[in-house]
Amino acid sequence: MGRKIFISYKYKDTDVRPMYHIWYFQNRKTRVRDYVDKLQELIGEENINKGEKDGEDMSVLEDATIQSVLGDKIYDSSITLVLISPNMKDPHLPEIDQWIPWEISYSLREQSRDGRTSKTNAVMAIVLPDANNSYEYYIKEHTCPYCNTRTLMTGRLFKVLSVNMFNRYYPTYSTCPYHAVNSRPETGECSYIPSVKWDDFVSDIEGNLQRMEKIKANIDAYDIKKNLKTIEENN
Repeated sequence: MGRKIFISYKYKDTDVRPMYHIWYFQNRKTRVRDYVDKLQELIGEENINKGEKDGEDMSVLEDATIQSVLGDKIYDSSITLVLISPNMKDPHLPEIDQWIPWEISYSLREQSRDGRTSKTNAVMAIVLPDANNSYEYYIKEHTCPYCNTRTLMTGRLFKVLSVNMFNRYYPTYSTCPYHAVNSRPETGECSYIPSVKWDDFVSDIEGNLQRMEKIKANIDAYDIKKNLKTIEENN
């Protein structure tokens, strides 16, 4: 496949669709990390770096320490996949003290080292089905019965994700007459970070990776927010 892919995810979240072989052979609940293992199997482990600092307290870390932890893994990657799961956010911690926002922030930044500068990664949100095999906690399908609009519950996400969705400078809107003028849904590639269901992603991995790369090639069309502290102050 020839791409370097970084995967950001909540290691211990078990509120996801069971992989039955996990229970049968290991007698435990499926966790998000098991979906990462499946991606490694499908894409190739040699192409993937993983975020695995879920259990480390970030509140005591300096920015330079965070950079040293994440920099090497993300610097050489060109694609970041963020696995969306029902409990990816810890409600008891500020977002800036959790790993996933930092992983996304560094994926969106340009990093310089040894005279080379890495470019902003292409980023995609892969939505995992919950324990009831539903995506409804985040993706509401057919919210308009006339144009089959879907609604994303972006308020469930970390802010660095949500502010980089529906962020095209000059959006295009649906012409469906059943929407008020000020609430028409956007059409086309309206987000720098698009959202895709797990089942749809794994059914066409190469097509989805190419989609990400096309969005990245048009990066100047998007208002990308990268700095966590600025995002926190403004949202």
